[in-house]
Amino acid sequence: MKTTSVPDGQISGSVLLYGKPEPLSLELHGDLGFVKAERPFGYATAAHAVPLQVTEFGPASLTYPIIFGGEALAPLAIMSIRPNENLFITDGGEFELAAYVPAFIRRWPFVLANNDEQQKMIVCIDRSAPMLTVGGEVPLFQDGQPSAFTQQAIQFCTDFETERRRTEQFVQTLKTLDLLESKQTTFTPRDANGVAGEPIQLADYFAVSEEKLAGLSKTKLAELHASGALRQIYAHLTSLLNWDRLVAKTSILSPIATA
Repeated sequence: MKTTSVPDGQISGSVLLYGKPEPLSLELHGDLGFVKAERPFGYATAAHAVPLQVTEFGPASLTYPIIFGGEALAPLAIMSIRPNENLFITDGGEFELAAYVPAFIRRWPFVLANNDEQQKMIVCIDRSAPMLTVGGEVPLFQDGQPSAFTQQAIQFCTDFETERRRTEQFVQTLKTLDLLESKQTTFTPRDANGVAGEPIQLADYFAVSEEKLAGLSKTKLAELHASGALRQIYAHLTSLLNWDRLVAKTSILSPIATA
């Protein structure tokens, strides 16, 4: 994929985790390269909910609750029950060894963005990324062309965009079959004597209704199975057991507020 430059090096809009996205170009970024970051995932420490691709449901379901949220009811991996907090990134800026790292996080600081004027996707980088420096060890460009490293990053972003479209189709299937329903997750605190207090609402989201799923015809279930969607649905439903894991991790760090 060819990179496209913009005169002032700026694009409109914003992307989660990206502080200063700029269209990648030889003119603006020809002298930049990567250096080892002291805190590799430090940029995601405030990301409590991250977009997830449907093909990631399996591995992600072992770590996070997977819900559907926002106007588009997009899949999200929930990494904390509190905003601006990520329970799976250590103080050293590393992901916990057993935690799955979503592709949305792994692709940073590269990203594809829409260029409405030229009707195509353009490759961008987050210029605020601390590991992007002049004269960095791994160059973005070599001999006037994207380096092998950059080409791999661009391919990753291209594959990500393909999976994003597939995820949109998956969500549309759930909507068409009317499988999504509003749900809430609550936590019931207990005092030192084990006496239960008033339940606290932790999250309000959409999830697949097991009742509606069971009510589908054999034909529809067979279609979901053949497309692989049924497997992803079950991974999503299994992932909801991880709400208890988030509560436990939060309680270890600090008590959950009861008022």
